[in-house]
Amino acid sequence: MIYEGKAVTAKYLENGIAELCFDLQGESVNKFDQLTLRDLDAATKALAAEKDLKGVLVTSAKSVFIVGADIMEFTDMFKLADDDLKAQIREANGIFSRFEDLPVPTVAAINGIALGGGFEMCLACDYRVMSNKARVGLPEVKLGINPGFGGTVRLPRVIGPDNATMWAATGNDQKPDSALKDGGVDAVVAPEKLHEAALDLLNKAIDGTFDYKARRQEKLEPVQLNDIERMMAFTTGKAMVAQQAGTKMPAPLTVAKSMEKSAGLKRDEAIEVEIEHFAKLAKTPEAAALVGLFLNQQALGKRNKQWEDKAASVSKAAVLGAGIMGGGIAYQSAYKGTPILMKDIADAGLELGMSEAVKLLAKRVDKGRMSALQMGEVLSSIRPTLDYTGFDKADVVVEAVVENSKVKHAVLSECEKHIREDAVLASNTSTISISYLAEPLSRPQNFCGMHFFNPVHQMPLVEVIRGEKTSEDTIARVVKYAVQMGKTPIVVNDCPGFFVNRVLFPYFAGFDMLVRDGVDFRRIDKVMEKFGMPMGPAYLMDVVGIDTGYHAAEVMAEGFPDRMKHDYTGISEMMFKADRYGQKNGIGFYRYEKDKKGKPRKVEDETALKMQAEAAQGSLDISDEDIVARMMIPMCVETMRCLDENIVSCPEDADMGLIMGIGFPVFRGGALRYIDQMGAKAFCEMTAKFSELGKLYEPTESLRAMAANGERFFN
Repeated sequence: MIYEGKAVTAKYLENGIAELCFDLQGESVNKFDQLTLRDLDAATKALAAEKDLKGVLVTSAKSVFIVGADIMEFTDMFKLADDDLKAQIREANGIFSRFEDLPVPTVAAINGIALGGGFEMCLACDYRVMSNKARVGLPEVKLGINPGFGGTVRLPRVIGPDNATMWAATGNDQKPDSALKDGGVDAVVAPEKLHEAALDLLNKAIDGTFDYKARRQEKLEPVQLNDIERMMAFTTGKAMVAQQAGTKMPAPLTVAKSMEKSAGLKRDEAIEVEIEHFAKLAKTPEAAALVGLFLNQQALGKRNKQWEDKAASVSKAAVLGAGIMGGGIAYQSAYKGTPILMKDIADAGLELGMSEAVKLLAKRVDKGRMSALQMGEVLSSIRPTLDYTGFDKADVVVEAVVENSKVKHAVLSECEKHIREDAVLASNTSTISISYLAEPLSRPQNFCGMHFFNPVHQMPLVEVIRGEKTSEDTIARVVKYAVQMGKTPIVVNDCPGFFVNRVLFPYFAGFDMLVRDGVDFRRIDKVMEKFGMPMGPAYLMDVVGIDTGYHAAEVMAEGFPDRMKHDYTGISEMMFKADRYGQKNGIGFYRYEKDKKGKPRKVEDETALKMQAEAAQGSLDISDEDIVARMMIPMCVETMRCLDENIVSCPEDADMGLIMGIGFPVFRGGALRYIDQMGAKAFCEMTAKFSELGKLYEPTESLRAMAANGERFFN
């Protein structure tokens, strides 16, 4: 044994070849924490002292290679003063460079995920052999930061600046075929042949068949392009990055600029450029929000895993109602491997549901993501039916009929008679109380809400709603099924609108009041899109369906009359009464025409502008900043109310629900992190400016207490 640590070991294999193996004790994956970095440094120094050493094979004893840096340690590091932060990153880079400078050839055998620091370790090797089951990449921009272990320096020298800019600035994982095509790895083999292939390559580097010294020298020197070629490559790359990333995400363009600035420098000087950019991005609010989002995802995943462990897998499911929603649920279930029955009361409904599934699958075939044979297999696992035959085999049945409590009561009561006593019955209702829907059921403990968001195949969130009598086993099974479907569930308690819609409708109320006060809805849309929302509130209502929104708003007003009931006719209600439902009938706040691809394209509509003028009761002179405040305060305050009332269990779930459910800007981290970044005291002071607007703009006592005590949701 050359070196034995708690994260890294080094030992001889054969003929002077040593294996440097990553195996972080006590963890299921390898990651670059401080322990691993110290071990790598010590192991590298031990290898350098070996007189008989001829080559080094870098491996992992885990099912992954290295998943990246330990983000928990990174968040502590971000709090350091600039000079101290740079010193720590500089020290880590010294370890990677010392490994790269070993006097023998090195080969990485990438058996699984090698991301961030994991792939930067691979880049420090002379050669890389990859399993066809592995993935590589530099995803740091998705955390709002720059690669910090030499990724922006080595990658352009390995795969060229064009490819490197897109790899690092998008942060996307690279599959084996693209990694090999771009030159990020030297070979791709089956997992069982990885060790043998990597050893073979290493032996060829040792015997001189491959010139590892020349290859290594390329990583130590400036990028091998002349000034004009370098300028053209990076100018084009930066333009593409800026177009895709927009102005709200500074990391992608910063990564591109870091590569450009360091391209003309030797390795050690170039690494200093990377360190400067890393330190700059680490202090941004976007990095804080995105790292927080990552940690929230991890926390939510752990909570869901605890639910999953309590339930057996769902082997067969069923959906009641075969419209667009039912067809989407059936598609998602079957596509992810759970066969499903799809029941409707008429052939026309079944045809609509099956056509929805066929359309979604055909798109995957057209894009090369699925073969025609695979499409056929998925379709064959969706069985349309007009009766309850086979429902006694279903573990979970999802009701997705019209949003009408009387209809749902009738359908749920009838269905319960045809399913097993231990089967779970769930409703896809978006607003109606789960406890109320359970009233006619003989087994209310086996009933809960399973609220999908439209379109089902795109929206990642599923709200799992606990009614007054819902059992924990029922929640566990539905969480398990949602995860099987490739969704991220959050468990919430019952109330009108549950969590996401309850929080969304105060936002819409804020919009209605702005239009009432004379603010142009087109301007509100632009301001909120600039804020980071995927679409403004008027456009969003058109997409959701103004009729759907109107009926949901009635439920919310009945449930929370003190703040969601109003004494004026808002623009949304006027649109509904004029049969302007949005995209579904081609006319709403905007008019919709089909583009060349057959997709709806919004254009301004004169009648909508006249209706807006009729709705206005004033002519308010207001800044963009105050428009954002009037839109965001109701949403943030209602989120806090949901937290106080235990509708949602923790701040992490609340922010994740908003990001996945309504597209809250990821770089802001969610409504509660938005308050954190402003400070609870500043937020409460902002609400005071709009106190005359009513209870929607009144902070909760808990928020006032946080403001007084200087507390935060996330530490």
